[in-house]
Amino acid sequence: MRAIFVLAGLSTLALAACQKKDDIAVGSPTPGGARATAMLKTSAGAEAGRATATEVAGGIRYTLDVKGLPPGTHGAHIHTVGRCDAPDFTTAGAHWNPTQMKHGTMNPQGPHEGDLPNLMVGSDGRGTLGVTVPGATMAGLLDTDGSAIVVHASADDLMTDPSGNSGGRIACGVFTAA
Repeated sequence: MRAIFVLAGLSTLALAACQKKDDIAVGSPTPGGARATAMLKTSAGAEAGRATATEVAGGIRYTLDVKGLPPGTHGAHIHTVGRCDAPDFTTAGAHWNPTQMKHGTMNPQGPHEGDLPNLMVGSDGRGTLGVTVPGATMAGLLDTDGSAIVVHASADDLMTDPSGNSGGRIACGVFTAA
């Protein structure tokens, strides 16, 4: 067993030695990278938290900090239109999918760029999520009709097209350049 750990450690060192100094891993901070924020609201207009999109090497890093939402597991997705008209937020459109993939990280034909992991909300109504989506661009996120982040009523099954059976839309926020 010890030999396996030693070999694994030596392999890691060998790979690190081969890596160029100027290589930047996907998700590494981009100096001066663009940033956008979205203030989430419920259909009743109550504040429900904040989402941030930050340009990083090779994609966008999303962070989501919610409050006042029902406890449990909720789907969270980036949607194609920067509108959040209550009560059902359908004006946010479909999931952001510029590469025309299927929905879900568990789908062999997916995921699309609007797919985020499930958001876990505690009994206090608070939850956080952080994820980097490779290939996503700020130019796409902040295109002419903008984009929104939507929290859904139920968990995303991470496979079923087009929305992972994640239920109704319970909170929404429009991204604006920060």
